[in-house]
Amino acid sequence: MTSISKTTLDFLSALKENNNRDWFNEHKPEFQLEQKKAKEFYSALMQKLKTHDDIDQFKLFRIYRDVRFSLDKTPYKPHFAGSFSRATKKLRGGYYLRIRSGESFLAGGFWEPNKDDLLRIRKEFETDSTEIRAIINNKIFVKHFGKLEGDSLKTAPRGFDKEHPDLDLIRMKQFIVVRNFTDDEVLNPNFLEEINESYKAMRPYFNYMSDVLTTDLNGVSIID
Repeated sequence: MTSISKTTLDFLSALKENNNRDWFNEHKPEFQLEQKKAKEFYSALMQKLKTHDDIDQFKLFRIYRDVRFSLDKTPYKPHFAGSFSRATKKLRGGYYLRIRSGESFLAGGFWEPNKDDLLRIRKEFETDSTEIRAIINNKIFVKHFGKLEGDSLKTAPRGFDKEHPDLDLIRMKQFIVVRNFTDDEVLNPNFLEEINESYKAMRPYFNYMSDVLTTDLNGVSIID
């Protein structure tokens, strides 16, 4: 499968409206068919990715929700979602794609960087933001993603100047790029290529962050 079928979106929409075990069990054959098509689409996307990046793992997430610690007790996720991991310690960042009726999007970046990575990124921004600003202000980046997104602190992190000119970047806790898609765009035969082009547009950002996270502030490698 190199395109998303309307029956896939229809099934996911119906699941959202009937998010219970009785309905799901009754429509299990439909789910299995749509899941198979989704796996084929994500596999085709992985092959596209491999033509311009080093990908070592693909994961299609389970449709079953973990409701143990959630106020939302609906048992199923009314979407298909998958992620692609980059290979080796030198390549940081990851690709994500969610297919959901009315709410499809792709994303990439750093959702929850550990404290050491977060400090390293902030120190880089504090020292010199020229390169990251050139990347996120580039017209291709802006065309695909608009801006760098993610949660931020309300003020400067401890140890950083509250008056620093790059405080908008330093305050960030997540570093994510996102592109949303309408259902018409998802069903377009060119959807696979559109996703791939956006993933290509992430590469300067990933290359920068990979370099930052694998070196110290003097540019010396910290990778064994």
